[in-house]
Formats: sequence, structure tokens, C-alpha cells
Amino acid sequence: VLPFPSQVVYNRVGKCGSRTVVLLLRILSEKHGFNLVTSDIHNKTRLTKNEQMELIKNISTAEQPYLFTRHVHFLNFSRFGGDQPVYINIIRDPVNRFLSNYFFRRFGDWRGEQNHMIRTPSMRQEERYLDINVCILENYPECSNPRLFYIIPYFCGQHPRCREPGEWALERAKLNVNENFLLVGILEELEDVLLLLERFLPHYFKDVLSIYKNPEHRKLGNLTVTVKKTIPSPEAIQILYQRMRYEYEFYYYVKEQFHLLKRKFGLKSHIRKPRPRPEFFIPSPLETEEPIDDEEEDDEKWLEDIYKR
Repeated sequence: VLPFPSQVVYNRVGKCGSRTVVLLLRILSEKHGFNLVTSDIHNKTRLTKNEQMELIKNISTAEQPYLFTRHVHFLNFSRFGGDQPVYINIIRDPVNRFLSNYFFRRFGDWRGEQNHMIRTPSMRQEERYLDINVCILENYPECSNPRLFYIIPYFCGQHPRCREPGEWALERAKLNVNENFLLVGILEELEDVLLLLERFLPHYFKDVLSIYKNPEHRKLGNLTVTVKKTIPSPEAIQILYQRMRYEYEFYYYVKEQFHLLKRKFGLKSHIRKPRPRPEFFIPSPLETEEPIDDEEEDDEKWLEDIYKR
């Protein structure tokens, strides 16, 4: 019997499918009897030292087993004398994430009113209808760094340097993925993410895939799709790539690790034609084609080691 982790944290990255996953968690928490702890704070990801201590204290004293979820950058529980929980997360292609957020801020999703003008009521009309190409090509703050350096800080943590686009934050984020996260999945392969979560954390995620595939749940999930999205010009996309080079290095690193994990458990990846990438990117990551039959390390032993971290 595998050790049962009674403390799980999903520090969800914005516009990476987290609304869909939280919908699933609400159903699963009732079905399996764990404590789903959510937060009403959605726009405060960076915390002072005192705020970190207070949040860690509140999380750690929640009724166990719990799964805590909030948009917040990685918290090091052990730094403040707490037991480090099991972390999980999901990321997506950085440009797609940025575009989803850009239009969601303006027009919301299908849960809103028919005109989709209620997401950010205070937004000025000229800002709401700002052409995405103008925003990128004319270097508006919303479409340039540091605003575009978004995913890495969720894994790098609360250190001030985690907010600065560069190698230091990138490498620290990779280290935390390896040492503190049970699973970081890829939204483009969400069904496989759910399969692995069910395998690794059955007390929380058993039957998650069958719930996700249920037509009634799919109707709810479709309501969270951002509306009125348009695709920028190739020139604007190329500029976004350049501005988000560290985000892409991290994304492809996580994707490679995720595919290695899938291979370990016999899951095939459906290989899509890769999007052209600028020269600065590392070589194409390993694509999983066939399951590995002979693993040196036993699957159960591997999970035990993860839970003991």
C-alpha cells in the first residue's frame, strides 16, 4: 500500500485549465471525502514573509486530508518549519496562455452575459478593444516583460529574483519541479494528466477521467472557454516568442519531463506537427512514441520516494 499524502497543494497557474480542474475537484471532494480548501484571493500571487507564514499556518492547520488550491507562487513550507506538502500543477503553451488571458480580461467566458462585457467593468473602452497586434508591436506594458514572465514564478517561488526574467529564475523553477512537485502536467494533454493524477493520488482523483468525459460535465467545462479570441499576426507571434524565451525553455523542459513520466507508465503521446520555434530554443524535446517495457526502478518504489520528499 502506497503512503497516503494527506496534504496536497495545487498552486494553479492562471489560464491553464485550472477552472476545469477545480470543477472536477469539487465533485471529487464530495465523492471521496477529502477537504477541498479554496481561496477567494485570485490576484495576489506574491507574498511578504509575514503573509507567507500566515498562509502556510492556515494551510497546515486545515482538516486533513486536504487539497489546497489558489493562484499563488510556490511556497516553501519547510523554510518556516512546516511539513512540505505534495505539489501538483498544470501549464500550457506560453503564447496560448497569454492570448487566453488577454481576451479573458476583456470579454470573459461563456458563463458571462451575452455581450461578455462584464469581466473587467472598470476597463476603459479603448483598452478593451485594443488590437492585440498593436499591443505587441508597439510594446504596450501588457504585452511586454515583465508581464509576460508569468509561468516560471509559480514554480520559482517567492524570492524577488523569481520575478526577473532570466536564467536564475528559470533554473530555480526547474529545481523545484524536480524536488517538490509530484506532477506538472501539460494542458494540451489534459486527459493524460488526469490519468496520472488518478494513478498517483487515487484517494483524491479516483474516477476523475470518467467524470471529465461525462457529457454533462463537458457542458460545464465548455462555459469556461474564453470568448472573442483572435490570433496575432506572424510578426507579432515571433516577437512574443522572443520576449518569452525563458517561459518557452521552461515549458519544453516540463513537457519533456511529462513525456518521460508518461513513457514510464506506458502512455503514448499523440505527436502533433510541432510549431516552428525561434533559433534560441533548445533542441526539440523527447517525444514519447512507445511505452518502455523494462524500467530499472519499480513504479511503486518511485512513488514511495516521491511521497517521502
